[in-house]
Amino acid sequence: MISPRFLLLRSAASLTTRSLCTGGMSKQGRAPDMAEGNPLLHVSNVRNRLREIVGASTNWSDHQQAMSKRGSLSSMLAKSQHDLPAKTMKDSYLEVHLPLGSEPQLREKYLTFHKSVRFGRILEDLDSLAVLISYSHTYNPALERSPLSIVTALVDKIDMRKHIISPDCDIKFTGHVTWVGKTSIEAKMHVSQYLDGAYAPILDATFVMVARDPENKRAAFVNPLKPDGPEEEKIFQEGEANKSRRVELSTASLLKVAPTDEERKIVHSLFLNTLDTKTVSFRGRILPPNSVWMEDAKLKGLEICHPQERNIFNRIFGGFLMRKAYELGWANACSYGGCRPSLVAVDDILFQKPVEIGSLLLLSSQVCYTQGKYIQVRVHTEVFDPLTRNHNTTNVFHFTFASDLDVPNIIPKTYGESMLYLDGKRHFNQTVEN
Repeated sequence: MISPRFLLLRSAASLTTRSLCTGGMSKQGRAPDMAEGNPLLHVSNVRNRLREIVGASTNWSDHQQAMSKRGSLSSMLAKSQHDLPAKTMKDSYLEVHLPLGSEPQLREKYLTFHKSVRFGRILEDLDSLAVLISYSHTYNPALERSPLSIVTALVDKIDMRKHIISPDCDIKFTGHVTWVGKTSIEAKMHVSQYLDGAYAPILDATFVMVARDPENKRAAFVNPLKPDGPEEEKIFQEGEANKSRRVELSTASLLKVAPTDEERKIVHSLFLNTLDTKTVSFRGRILPPNSVWMEDAKLKGLEICHPQERNIFNRIFGGFLMRKAYELGWANACSYGGCRPSLVAVDDILFQKPVEIGSLLLLSSQVCYTQGKYIQVRVHTEVFDPLTRNHNTTNVFHFTFASDLDVPNIIPKTYGESMLYLDGKRHFNQTVEN
């Protein structure tokens, strides 16, 4: 059963960019708070601010030397969370501007061939902003450099409020810390665009960050969060609920436990529907009408990880990984559905291991579940060492796309593919229910 909000999103996908923002260079796409001279944080300055906080350099050789000196900051780490002052949500609130309407020279970086905004670029900006929000929460005015290494652990979810983002209207990012554990931070962000004289919501995102020591070897304590008033207390409790939900989902993972009774029935039904009744054999399999074997719905890619894509800690930037995974997943959904799909949601992006500079990064996207017009795509990334021939998983991404027309049913053939199907169904159902 598709939720009413999904039906609304589906109808929104039919809008054209021009109907969202009238006139490519018109003043209607220029927000008054992005007028020239306003002291606002520009999106291009977010990573510069992060470099200042940790003492990183924009030069590759200097950057390596600066990072090697961070080990001396370990003495500045708190011995326990009780040694750190509590912070409020207001302490970490940030507002960042992407003036696509006010500064046309920015558009080329964000523009697609079809004259919409590259969502992969928005993912990069969200990742940088989530890190900066976390550093704002842990800010200590007595220290010249932060001893913490804060990195993205998980993208909990990204819910799209609009399918089309105009390339010639100003965009605003806002966000703050919403929940804190001992060494982890949840940050929520909202993206809106200036349309017809007012800001309209584009998406809501929830990221989970972790704090580590200066050399990124062990966990480090972060400031506790003190909700101020009933509204902030409610937001904090939602963060607690999100943590409990993540633990529950991890415990019930199909990599750890068997499928439920209902899920086993689904798998068996799929199996029976593919049996060739003429052969009366378990080996005789036929593809049902309007269906595609899962093994035929893959798309792969490879990236050589150059220093240009490094983050402030000399590893490959997580936003870059998200952009590459999204673009590969989108291409696979486009190929599968036969038309340009719209992104509905991003769910449960897991950062298992950092990607070192110079790595060979293998990306594999798989359509793992379909329902009506919706396509669930899983992207798996791993680092390949050509000397040892070892493969190590670094990330797993889950994307939900919507096509203009109903798409073929995806059919698993093996038990492993059946588990991918059930996992995709779980992620899709969770997206629909929320």
